[in-house]
Amino acid sequence: MANLSTKTGPKGLALIKDFEGCELKAYRCPAGILTIGFGHTSSAGAPVVKTGMVITAAEAEQILKRDLFKYEDAVNKAVKVPLTQEQFDALVSFCFNVGPANFRSSTLLKKLNAGDYAAVPAQLLRWNKAGGKVLKGLTRRREAEGLLWSTKGAPAATQEPLDIEPITPPKLNVFAALWQALFNRRAA
Repeated sequence: MANLSTKTGPKGLALIKDFEGCELKAYRCPAGILTIGFGHTSSAGAPVVKTGMVITAAEAEQILKRDLFKYEDAVNKAVKVPLTQEQFDALVSFCFNVGPANFRSSTLLKKLNAGDYAAVPAQLLRWNKAGGKVLKGLTRRREAEGLLWSTKGAPAATQEPLDIEPITPPKLNVFAALWQALFNRRAA
């Protein structure tokens, strides 16, 4: 079953916001691309990011909401297998970061659509470079996306409900909880 109308949940939104951060003045990301707000670039659509551009926090939130639609749509159209909300959120975060074209052409997507769910975390980890260099921040992001992917959760909104207890949105920062889980897993 395709995921035709799934939207990013609170865990995915928190993950994206935590890793992107919110910069109200335009800057160049590690790949050299002009960026503003929560990781918005001109390739995502309006507004076109220009040197010296400044936005408000409210504008950053609105831009993020518009940007998310593009990445949710890319995931919804490309993924041909059922996903949990957490899996969908992890893929939207990944797509948000690497772009829809890279997502659509990825081995990750090919393996997932072939039913190889277990391959996704390792495939995510392959995407930790910018400008040919491994970036610690991207490695941490891919690890967090992999943890979110592996979280047992409710089915995404478009799927038939399973016999699973509902998930209550976390009261703590989701990134902090994912990071703590990763740290505890490595310590074991």
